[in-house]
Amino acid sequence: MTVVRDNAPILQLRGLRKAFGAKHVLHGVDLSVKPGESLVVIGGSGTGKSVTIKCALGLMSPDKGEVLFDGRAATDAKSIETMRRRTGMLFQGGALFDSLTVWENVAFALIYRDGLNRAKARQRAIETLAKVRLGPSVANLRTAELSGGMQKRVGLARAIIGAPDLIFFDEPTTGLDPITADAVNNLIVEQVKALGAAAITITHDMASVRKIADEVAMLHEGRIIWRGPAKNIDASGSPHVDQFVHGRADGPIQPAL
Repeated sequence: MTVVRDNAPILQLRGLRKAFGAKHVLHGVDLSVKPGESLVVIGGSGTGKSVTIKCALGLMSPDKGEVLFDGRAATDAKSIETMRRRTGMLFQGGALFDSLTVWENVAFALIYRDGLNRAKARQRAIETLAKVRLGPSVANLRTAELSGGMQKRVGLARAIIGAPDLIFFDEPTTGLDPITADAVNNLIVEQVKALGAAAITITHDMASVRKIADEVAMLHEGRIIWRGPAKNIDASGSPHVDQFVHGRADGPIQPAL
């Protein structure tokens, strides 16, 4: 894993704007995260959280603004590929391949991107599965044989197997019961700290926010309207944050009906 000097941000988003036809989604998003920092982005449905992540990963090009990774603009295919090699991703729905075994899912990038031979890739996958509390007996199972919580842990193993500098978590506890969700959150905290990686999570789950966040940023109508330490979230001074945190229908945020 590459060490970023002087604790400078590993990822910076500057003035990101994105529209789809007449629909403007991002209105100048500024966001940064440093190595070892866990940033959670909250906000209602349709506020631009997923579009922000897609722009950050180079899956979508912003209309204006720039993405900097390790101090360099990630604008062309080469720089974006360099960034992705140092980035992990845990997808909301798991995004595991039904046609592959568990270990093949975890080692997917090692095999198909890095060209590591299958025996070594399998061993790496089993070692990484152990980090998320899954034993070797799981390695040859198909994803359909796994519970929702196990699938999340397999997805986490895939996200960390390359010892990334930055990990994105997209609604990591969606669909899980509260106990399993808390266990997954504990694993996320543990593995992010073990790697010394930066983490950006988008979630609606306030239990997850309180468990995994060092910093919280709120995205509303395509802009970051508040950012601060997670410990200050109940005293943010922002009516938008207060309404979201306490799940109230009444307030400046209109429900998406």
